[in-house]
Amino acid sequence: MDTRAVPSTAADPCAEGYAPIVVLGIGNLLWADEGFGIRCVEALGQRYAFAEHVQLVDGGTQGLYLLHYVQGAKQLLIFDAIDYGLPPGTLKVIEDDEVPRFLGAKKMSLHQTGFQEVLSLAQLTGHYPERVLLVGCQPEELEDYGGSLRSSVRLALEDALALGLQALRDWGAEPRPRTGAQADADSGVTLPSLALERYEGERPSAEAACRVGDARFIPAAE
Repeated sequence: MDTRAVPSTAADPCAEGYAPIVVLGIGNLLWADEGFGIRCVEALGQRYAFAEHVQLVDGGTQGLYLLHYVQGAKQLLIFDAIDYGLPPGTLKVIEDDEVPRFLGAKKMSLHQTGFQEVLSLAQLTGHYPERVLLVGCQPEELEDYGGSLRSSVRLALEDALALGLQALRDWGAEPRPRTGAQADADSGVTLPSLALERYEGERPSAEAACRVGDARFIPAAE
């Protein structure tokens, strides 16, 4: 996935007086509920403007390439789909030292293994955020390539945003609702072709996309 920061300003977020805040969505938009984290960050970028020292990042599945974001953050907010073994759509919040431990103990996909390594490397280099907050959502479906969020996870997104916004306010991110034309603008986080409404609206039928398979060789599911 494309990784872009919002907003991009001339101010140096590492300069004296700034407390860099990074909001990171990780996962894979192409595998249904795996895209939860990125959709959260996308929604924040569409609905809110933030102080200059706040970055919204589509981390995708980039693993170690996200190291510099973690190293440069004073506060790090992460959104991700996490297999807690709970009912689909259930949210759970993990904080600070428990975040890398939890990702190491409950891997759902390769991107979580990679991000656990990112956190460990940041600790080893001595450049680790003072605060880390992980807002995770139990996925419902992960095996639908080209699919989107299931209803249970999409409903949970709003509560996840509320949890994230509260933390961002406490950290001094100064979220301000976008209005009018601002609210309709590209969030700058995901590519326009992958934005939620367009991604869902342009999805081809199951037959056109061959998502079912050839009935001559693959029996239809009962």
